Amino acid sequence: MDDIAERAGVSKPVLYQHFPGKLELYLALLDQHVELLGERVRSALSATDDNRHRVGGCIEAYFDFVDDPGGAFRLVFESDLRNEPAVRERVERSLQISVDALADTIARDTGLGREEAQLLSCGLAGLAEVSARWWLSSEGQVSKERAIELLTGLAWRGISGYPRVSEASS
Repeated sequence: MDDIAERAGVSKPVLYQHFPGKLELYLALLDQHVELLGERVRSALSATDDNRHRVGGCIEAYFDFVDDPGGAFRLVFESDLRNEPAVRERVERSLQISVDALADTIARDTGLGREEAQLLSCGLAGLAEVSARWWLSSEGQVSKERAIELLTGLAWRGISGYPRVSEASS
């Protein structure tokens, strides 16, 4: 808490006025970063109607999130406090935000039912998260741009097999 107060430029008592304890502060930071990742995914999906670019944008959102020098992704993906119910709920919400955003797009574009679209979107989010974390730990063995390109190709080859609703009805 001393380090956090110092970085924030406030005294420790001021910090405790806003957060009664370390867990509450951690949860506030976790909420902030969970929402940031969700916003990056939603932005990638709304930035274009081209689904290949959407796939690449979602993967890039995860890579940008883990590549942040502040290491905020560790709060979301590598928490030692996952057994704490409030932390577990927020970490699960992180995945659900991305899954829901992706599933909306997949269901709308493919005509698949909600459950099937959620399963596919969970696979895409999982691919993006795990691959981005591996990439970061590999210390640049593959450039970020190349990693995103490779994973976009892999994911696109799979998801593009589901025709768009307008193409399927033609």
